[in-house]
Amino acid sequence: MGDSTKRVLFVNSEIFPYLPESEIANIGRYLPQGIQERRKEIRSFMPRYGCINERKNQLHEVIRLSGMNIVIDDVDRPLVIKVASISSARMQVYFIDNEDYFKRKQIDRDDDGVFFKDNAERAVFFARGVLETVKKLRWAPDIIHCQGWITQVLPLYLKKVYKDDPIFASSKIVLSLYGDTPGQFDENLGSLVKFGDITDADIPDLGESTGINLAKTAARYSDGVILGSEDVAPELKEYCKELSLPLLEYNEESMKDGSYIDAYNNFYESL
Repeated sequence: MGDSTKRVLFVNSEIFPYLPESEIANIGRYLPQGIQERRKEIRSFMPRYGCINERKNQLHEVIRLSGMNIVIDDVDRPLVIKVASISSARMQVYFIDNEDYFKRKQIDRDDDGVFFKDNAERAVFFARGVLETVKKLRWAPDIIHCQGWITQVLPLYLKKVYKDDPIFASSKIVLSLYGDTPGQFDENLGSLVKFGDITDADIPDLGESTGINLAKTAARYSDGVILGSEDVAPELKEYCKELSLPLLEYNEESMKDGSYIDAYNNFYESL
């Protein structure tokens, strides 16, 4: 893609300071700023979890982007879009919201540490919400970088449902993998993610509804994979190598000194 890489869409499960510092939240905060400083346009999205203080972080609804319904499992779910700014980075963050999925105060587990029963539905809603909002923004990304398990339905949808949309015609998907892979989903992932013309043949890894299999499906529809952590499951690393995808290995030193931003930027431009 080289010099034509001008616009990068970041789709994150976490961004600091809206959520506490973590491996993913810190990259969600500092990577987009670094890529913007390298003269690219950026947009960032994350879920509007109920633990995010709207008043403190000055979130407000973007009426022109809200108001759409997304049908999941035959139920209409209103899509609400909010936005906030990280002024020190001159960076806007868009939040995907829905009362049923994101009002609760926890992120993906209840107070007893039990994985929410509707987490797969939440991931489907988030993926479709991001793609539909980017269409409304009429902002065509060259790279879409997905970070965190809740983003991992998006590569499938981009390549199988939205591929003919002019907004996404030249978009390449980069998938960052971390040690956040869930265990078992309560829902049937294979039936839940079906949308548009997606068939069983498109999702061969989703026979079992596990986090590993969701990540494999995301990798299958990605154009490049970044190992964002040393805690990525060995099975996932092996799978990505079998797919012969461009792969950027984890480098602890570059994460510490910030040089990973240049490495990621070069990786985008190599696709």
